[in-house]
Amino acid sequence: MTGHRAGRRALTLYAAGSVGMGVWVTVPGLLLLYFLTDVLGVPALLAGTTLLLPKAVDVVAHPLLGSRSDRQARRDGHRRRMMRAGLLLGPAMVAMFSVPSALHGSGAALWVGGWFTAGNLLFAAFQVPYLTTPSDLEVGYHERTRVFMFRMALLTAGLLTAGVAAPALSAGGTRADYTGMAVLLAAAMAASAAVALAGVRRLTAGCGFRAPAERAGRSTLADLRTALRDPRFRPLVLSYLFTGTTTHLFLAALPYVTEHVFHHGGLTALFMGLFLAPAMLAGPAWTAWSRCPGNGKQRGLLASQAGFATGSVLLLPAAALLDGGARVAVTAAVVMAMGVAFAGLQLFAFALLPDAVAAAEHAEAGAYTGVWTATEATGTAVGPYLYSAVLALGGFVSSTAGEHAAQSGGALTALLTGFTLLPAALMALALGFQRRCPLDAAR
Repeated sequence: MTGHRAGRRALTLYAAGSVGMGVWVTVPGLLLLYFLTDVLGVPALLAGTTLLLPKAVDVVAHPLLGSRSDRQARRDGHRRRMMRAGLLLGPAMVAMFSVPSALHGSGAALWVGGWFTAGNLLFAAFQVPYLTTPSDLEVGYHERTRVFMFRMALLTAGLLTAGVAAPALSAGGTRADYTGMAVLLAAAMAASAAVALAGVRRLTAGCGFRAPAERAGRSTLADLRTALRDPRFRPLVLSYLFTGTTTHLFLAALPYVTEHVFHHGGLTALFMGLFLAPAMLAGPAWTAWSRCPGNGKQRGLLASQAGFATGSVLLLPAAALLDGGARVAVTAAVVMAMGVAFAGLQLFAFALLPDAVAAAEHAEAGAYTGVWTATEATGTAVGPYLYSAVLALGGFVSSTAGEHAAQSGGALTALLTGFTLLPAALMALALGFQRRCPLDAAR
């Protein structure tokens, strides 16, 4: 059956889980690389590697958790058991930003990397079954978009809250400032996970639960082969890899640009607010647009990718050629336009995921989501790593809290190019893969 329609209360409770997810995605993506290089004195390339290596664990863990989620769903009739790990994610983030004062350089990098790995595993245990929920529901093509529209609205609220609050709370630049920021946001993450558990229960009770097929979850390797050989899913997930890499590079680069190009670190919170606030309104607008005849999710995603790439290119002359208030105003306008595109990137990519599962007859929903979230985790690490590599090639000099090393012209050029032209090139690759996705044509 595909005629069920989810109630607003159930959708809101379910989507509340995205608030905590948004905090975890935003805070490490926005601040962790900068925390390592400009507070803990970790060299740029080592800092990037510190963020990259934990994701190698994720690439293995997410598909395993996806298969395990399928087994639990078939046995228990729901996926909530693994989601309870999300209640511990907040303490992991607090530990990650509570680096002992005796640790600097490589020792500090090891501490952060260890807790980042632990947090990522807890996040994966929550995220995989949580994102599989829409694929389990007995709903149709447009209703799946509606489910993700609610999720996108609350995710954006989490991104916006964390994107503005985290830089503001840590603006003092000391280790204690970063620890205090993590403590406050951790409480929001725990509350979000608890509400989401109730939301998943309500949503599946109201819309029906489609249990995985008997073969799902028996072999992780077999599930992986099924997902990666799917000609409808493969181009979608490759496109999402480059999309996620691009957006997380943007997040990681922003504090460097505001500090070293604009010479005003407080602009990080402003630009993050301007980037995410339009997405609160753009999600419903994109949803309505996709329902118009001839549009659909595929065209919406392609338009969003093209818009984000164009905005990335326009940031270069805005930041490099203008001065003073004009530079801030033009950059702010471009960032807002990119925020509208970002809303479409998130909405349509995630709304197409359950379409791919539905086209595969829902057999290995958890496995598909495990591959998807492993891809997302890879993008969150590769983006900052690529930016750290660009910084290292340009000769960027790291520093400790309270100090700001002078940067060469080459370092500033690398810093700005990595924020503008590199994301545009990566998003162009994402668009190229997305053009090959046949999901909308097959519906």
